[in-house]
Amino acid sequence: MENAEKYRYLGRVNSPQQLKKLPEAQIPAFAAEIRRYLVDRIRENGGHLASNLGVVELTLALHRVFCCPHDHIIWDVGHQSYVHKLLTGRFQEFDTLRQNGGISGFTRRDESPFDCFGAGHSSTSISAALGFAQADKLSGSDAYTVAVVGDGAFTGGMIHEALNNCDRDLRLIIIINENEMSISKNIGRFATNLARIRRAPGYIRTKRATARAVQRIPLVGNGLYTALVDTKQTLKNALYGSNYFEDLGLYYLGPCDGNDYNAVEALLREAKNQNESVVIHLKTKKGKGYLPAEQCPNLYHSMYPGQTPEKPCETFSSVFGRTLTDLADRDSRICAITAAMCEGTGLVPFREKHAARFFDVGIAEEHAVTFAAGLAAEGKRPAVAVYSTFLQRSYDQILHDVALQHLPVVFCVDRAGLNAHDGTTHHGIFDLGFFSQITGIRVYMPVTFDGLRRALNEAFSLDAPCAVRYAGGGEKKRLANACHAAHDGMAEAVISDACVIRSGGERCDGVIVTLGMLGDEALEAAERLKPAAIRVILCEKLTDYASLSAVVCGLLPSEKCPVLFAEEGIYAGGFCMNLADAMRTAQQMQNRAYTIHAIKEPYRLPEPGENYLQLFGLDAVTLARTLSELMHKQEEK
Repeated sequence: MENAEKYRYLGRVNSPQQLKKLPEAQIPAFAAEIRRYLVDRIRENGGHLASNLGVVELTLALHRVFCCPHDHIIWDVGHQSYVHKLLTGRFQEFDTLRQNGGISGFTRRDESPFDCFGAGHSSTSISAALGFAQADKLSGSDAYTVAVVGDGAFTGGMIHEALNNCDRDLRLIIIINENEMSISKNIGRFATNLARIRRAPGYIRTKRATARAVQRIPLVGNGLYTALVDTKQTLKNALYGSNYFEDLGLYYLGPCDGNDYNAVEALLREAKNQNESVVIHLKTKKGKGYLPAEQCPNLYHSMYPGQTPEKPCETFSSVFGRTLTDLADRDSRICAITAAMCEGTGLVPFREKHAARFFDVGIAEEHAVTFAAGLAAEGKRPAVAVYSTFLQRSYDQILHDVALQHLPVVFCVDRAGLNAHDGTTHHGIFDLGFFSQITGIRVYMPVTFDGLRRALNEAFSLDAPCAVRYAGGGEKKRLANACHAAHDGMAEAVISDACVIRSGGERCDGVIVTLGMLGDEALEAAERLKPAAIRVILCEKLTDYASLSAVVCGLLPSEKCPVLFAEEGIYAGGFCMNLADAMRTAQQMQNRAYTIHAIKEPYRLPEPGENYLQLFGLDAVTLARTLSELMHKQEEK
């Protein structure tokens, strides 16, 4: 229970009905309290801070003007929905934000009726909102649908596809929250166009004043206004230039200070009265009310529990960024491409040193991959740096534009594996499965910083498409030490397909075959099974399953002990299923019991006190128990 004195509004105003009863004069104090609460809570538990601080007034106005859940509010990405959650009955649960069994850091339909549409990835909101609005129109409903979209999302193509399909006669309101930030700085022609619109407020004021004056003329007002609308394009272009949204036939309101509560509420009420699809353009301050976040919003975009920007640590992303920069120093063909994630993927050093060869394409993963294919076709060596969860958006381009043409694009796949903080929408568990189905792509799976450097060196030496996948965060000490010991004496340039990182001694009672950071759980499981002798085999490179199968079979002990395959990836069509299938007819696998631990139900959520590894049976305790059961079955044969 929160301190009633410290949070006197939040303790009694946590539903839209209660918010509507709050005197308007108290809104500024309530907004300040919300910001104070968010800073306290997110610094302790982690989460998205800067974006939520910027939309406090907007969220308050939305829930005072509209009647949710009858009306629909759809948040693009959903990471800026924390205030929405606080105002819709989740204040008492908010200390469980992004915790196992707690409330999500994004909107989720099964969490609350106020979360009408789930999110996690960018640029989907207007498409979804258009679906809601059309469905309500077909059903005869009077509900409004509101899409809240950051300006960064407009670098994604889906937004423009949806706008192109917006009918004018819908109860649809699109709110552009312009804070000049996605995660990295916004880029592209749309950002420039939006800035130009913002610099022409005279046109907007003139348009609105003219509309009100003309429509008040008795008898002929509405007809005259229609005629003016038909001829306004020529005048507008002559005086102010084109407005992107009005050119699409949408009614435009703004720009407006999105942190001025009264102005925002007035615009929302005006939009409701238009009886047509409306675009509202707001300008907000990301990190509003918390000076460190205002000054460095990218550092406070997403925080981990207890994290402060003053405590940087070595990560796979930072090692990747420096290594790619070093490679580019020696090879002028190397280019770097990111989809609005320069900081997150570690590419800041590359951008600073090789600006002409650095391309941030915005939230446009499909374009990023085909753009890379074009660079490669013309002799360049592009690296596409992207989180695993976002790479899914470009599967067709990987298949059709890169692999089919055998172009030397290097996919640098960050955040591979389960995502403990952001959950189901951000797990990196599908990439290895779909790479497995694509002929000709070599996949590297390093678990140490040195392994990542060697993988990148080899990938750029090949005239073929490659993927290098690595986890978020840094090395795991036990796993790194085991890998260094296994590679001791190997030539530095050599990357094995697989290696034994724990031999188990002269005899062997069981084997765990795994990959990635799950190797650390496998080592722990082997320790738990002492005095049984357990061998752990770590897969590091996948050229094709036939080749990898031969290598892994060669590392199996002569004893007919059982094998447990385990991965932080999907079960059906995944790495372990494919590898086990390739190995099962080999002579070394005859009369061996084996099973696979992988993710069969990827959308499941953990219970309180349970983590994702435990949920999917990938923790050391469960792996040890399963292998022990296999060992007993093997003995009974």
